[in-house]
Amino acid sequence: QVLFLRFFIGFIPIFFIMILIEYAYGKLKGKNNYRLNDTITSINIGLLSRFPTILNLGVQGLVYAYVASYLSLNILPENSIFTWVFAFVLYDFLYYWMHRLHHENKLLWGTHVVHHHGEEFNLSTAMRQTSTGFLWKWIFYLPMVILGIPPLIFVAVGGLNLIYQYWVHTEHIAKLGWYEKIFITPSNHRIHHAKNPEYIDANYGGVFILWDRFFGTYIEEKDEIKPVYGTVKPLRSWNPLWANVEVFSGMVRDSFYTKHWKDKIKVWFSSTKWRPADMIERFPPTDIEFKEKFDPKLDSALKPFLFSQIFIMPVFAMIVFLTVSQQTYTETAFFGASILISSSIIGITLNNNFSVLYVEIFRALAVVILIYLFGFADETLLPSIVMTLHALINLVVSFGILFSYQRRLLIKPINN
Repeated sequence: QVLFLRFFIGFIPIFFIMILIEYAYGKLKGKNNYRLNDTITSINIGLLSRFPTILNLGVQGLVYAYVASYLSLNILPENSIFTWVFAFVLYDFLYYWMHRLHHENKLLWGTHVVHHHGEEFNLSTAMRQTSTGFLWKWIFYLPMVILGIPPLIFVAVGGLNLIYQYWVHTEHIAKLGWYEKIFITPSNHRIHHAKNPEYIDANYGGVFILWDRFFGTYIEEKDEIKPVYGTVKPLRSWNPLWANVEVFSGMVRDSFYTKHWKDKIKVWFSSTKWRPADMIERFPPTDIEFKEKFDPKLDSALKPFLFSQIFIMPVFAMIVFLTVSQQTYTETAFFGASILISSSIIGITLNNNFSVLYVEIFRALAVVILIYLFGFADETLLPSIVMTLHALINLVVSFGILFSYQRRLLIKPINN
């Protein structure tokens, strides 16, 4: 997990540069598809998704270590080009089935849905990665450990697979001819993110589209049907924490209230489209017609706070990630909790909520006080300093916004 995290972190600056290039290109061509709320949410969700890994949540490492020690066939040498090619192709084949089943089973969908909430389709969408995938995604790759794929190769091909998928999240690249028949491209991946009835549940491959063609899940993008992005049941929230638990919340509710014991169990392992009949009656589904995108109007007074987070949060998280080997578990958990709370506050602020800034002031003060009282070792001095600066900047900006907002409320009745 640590090897994979370091592999991934090295590409984060490149990801952000590509986002800036795509944004500039879209503005230049009059085809900009970036929104402040959507982009900030994608970044927040992406940052949060790394913390379960660095906190070693789950049992993936223990199971992989046991299987590698006692159940591995060890038939694939590390210094063979065949091993690298075989591992790369096998990883994508297993990814296809993992990905497909995460769209077909409700429990698995609960961990994957966060990647599909975005109603825009751009490179920032690729950053919407799950924070709960550590629960069972690793199970699908056990065959690679059993066959004896060396750890370095396993991590490398997994990283390459993930990095390849980044560039296909764009609307600015048209169809690519013969390349479409073999590989995942922006065109066929747009279909995967679309919720149109004509497109839904298709194109699951990570690098190769061949698996979809072989197993009947391939759908080609049609010129006359523009993809509409997002989930059939819209999230209608910018809170990254809620995005990760929304589906699970619905399953818990249905399982608790449904009258039939069989349905209480079936809720967790059913198709994503199935719900108990009595729950459909008691909690009817919302209108699933394609409505306008969720885009609540944002008061301009909040924009300085939100714009600052686009730059500060990724820098802080990057420094935490890069120094994780020098941190104690408690320090890493503290950094992660601070980013989780701050990200949720940012998400609520995007709903044009001024009052949540009082919570941010409390969070920032708590961070400064805790760091002052307990301090951190020299090895974690840098993330501690950045975290303190982040808190102090947020304190100043939040106080300024709230003072201006309260003054505006007092002046308004006088003018009326």
